[in-house]
Amino acid sequence: MPRPGFAFSTAFRVRYAEIDGQRVVFNSRYLEYADVAVTEFWEWTGIAEALGETWREMEFHVRRANVDYLQPLVLGDTVDVSVRIERIGTSSLTKRFEIANQRGELCNVIEMVSVNVHLPTGRPLAIEGEVRRFLGALLVAQPDRVA
Repeated sequence: MPRPGFAFSTAFRVRYAEIDGQRVVFNSRYLEYADVAVTEFWEWTGIAEALGETWREMEFHVRRANVDYLQPLVLGDTVDVSVRIERIGTSSLTKRFEIANQRGELCNVIEMVSVNVHLPTGRPLAIEGEVRRFLGALLVAQPDRVA
């Protein structure tokens, strides 16, 4: 269930391969959880169907990720990851991920900045036109949020 201020979340279980000897999730796995959740988020938005090739030709690379570890997830926990777009820059997107356990306790917060990259040159490329409009609508449509 999405956390307050979020319209989307996805859930899955902590797997054995994701834990250390103390049955606590490895720190690096939280970024993998964000990656799984953002893939589900994009599918949920319908952006690929709405924008077709325009969206599929865009390439976002992670520029920065700030990870705040509040409390650990452990073997057997259900991971509930809420995702939202925080900001749309000229060529970047800032996304927020809140990772909670099945009791609704916030375990981890990730702020991730991704940059739209022109693959042949590796240079940032502006987010424009119908993509910017679609993403802007997602930003405005988030509950309890003001764009």
